Amino acid sequence: MDFVFHVLFPLLIALMLWGGHSIVRRTRQRRRAWESGLTAQARVVRAYVRVQTVNSVPRRIQYHEYDFTADGRAVRFTEAGGPPSRSVGDETLVYYTSEDPESATASEPVPGRDLAGAVIGLAALTAGVVIAVNVMITYG
Repeated sequence: MDFVFHVLFPLLIALMLWGGHSIVRRTRQRRRAWESGLTAQARVVRAYVRVQTVNSVPRRIQYHEYDFTADGRAVRFTEAGGPPSRSVGDETLVYYTSEDPESATASEPVPGRDLAGAVIGLAALTAGVVIAVNVMITYG
């Protein structure tokens, strides 16, 4: 039982903290891209679906790989969660920053919804960390 409390719970906590960091990083990248004012026409070069199963419930996640030109150089990036109707060869507007065009986004600017999603995700992860720490202190 010591293995669970001294190895698995700290690993679980570390994974939740990493997940929170990832949520904040991507939310900030999208916001910077939207606020930069830089846009470009991008072409979908690849579209695919990955299925994740959580608690025996399959969830389909749509991925798109985009190709565009920023400041005279070719840029390619992949983004999850795009519309399922977007297919290879379609063109769309992407938002990017001149410092990091690989972190572009093809999502329409909706900062309020993006922030709400980040807050809900961080709240869930925070609750998970608090519960894991509480269990470690109580039973460890």
